Amino acid sequence: MSLLDDVAQLEKEALREIEGADSLESLNELQIKFLGRKGCLTAILKTLGKLPVEERKAAGARANQIRRTLEECFQRATEKFTVKKDKTFFDPTLPGTGYRPGVVHIINRVMGEICHTFYGMGFEIARGPHVETDYYNFEALNFPPDHPARDMQDTFFVEGDRLLRTHTTPVQPRELEKRQPPVKIITPGKTFRNEEISTRAHVSFHQVDGFLVDEGVTMGDLKGALVAFCRAFFGDELKLKFRPSFFPFTEPSAEVDISCFLCRGKGCQLCKYSGWLEILGCGMIHPNVLENCGYDSEKYTGYAFGMGVERVAMLKYEINDIRLFFNNNLRFLRQFA
Repeated sequence: MSLLDDVAQLEKEALREIEGADSLESLNELQIKFLGRKGCLTAILKTLGKLPVEERKAAGARANQIRRTLEECFQRATEKFTVKKDKTFFDPTLPGTGYRPGVVHIINRVMGEICHTFYGMGFEIARGPHVETDYYNFEALNFPPDHPARDMQDTFFVEGDRLLRTHTTPVQPRELEKRQPPVKIITPGKTFRNEEISTRAHVSFHQVDGFLVDEGVTMGDLKGALVAFCRAFFGDELKLKFRPSFFPFTEPSAEVDISCFLCRGKGCQLCKYSGWLEILGCGMIHPNVLENCGYDSEKYTGYAFGMGVERVAMLKYEINDIRLFFNNNLRFLRQFA
């Protein structure tokens, strides 16, 4: 038998045993047996030197071809007994993995609840730009350049007369300039003030303002709307009181306190043992604001109100630090999911 016959016989034997292998371990043993440094094919190749020169080249090429063939066969056979790394192995006996669905952030949810309540009273929703002009943020709202009320609002100025709005009230003159009475609008959105961040204050927060302008609007209409909102939002047994206050864009002005819903007016840590919680500011729109928007203040009157969304959420859910709304702490946020 010639060397070529020996190589061919070796190939048949190797293919037969690879086909019959029943485990990864047996495949490894066969690979060592046929292709290892002391394997059968290596032993045959060592005898090439004894062949005549004309036969040596053909026998060597045939042996190398068989080596490649066997290596490919071993590779395919090995893949049958292994899990590919690029495929996910599924074990049906393992417990399922739960995925938490996304939810609306607590601030957006509270703001949506406020808007929904006023929307049910017939208010439209309008929004304005975050970067405002000095005119709409201050002057149109009865803040002259030297007015002391400007000192109440620490403003982020951007460039020239442009600034980050300090409240959502600038939407009021913007909308009044475009519309004719009756105008009944709420304006939710984000506001910015250059304040030191603390448990009660932040440089960015949210407000919902509202206003109504028409003939014959009175303080009684304002009180009726706010009483209806507070009782719908906090409960029917809620008590309210209006305290005189000051805002440049309303006259007369007031702040609204609600009876503490935690202690029902008896006094607790939340209400600082007063039995009352400050909730919003309001008043009748100042005649100067109406005139700035092209309205006849002798013919038309209106009311306006505004509340901080974070403050409402803190009161409703008994949260003692405004910074929790902005820290993206999932343990805190999932309480409201």
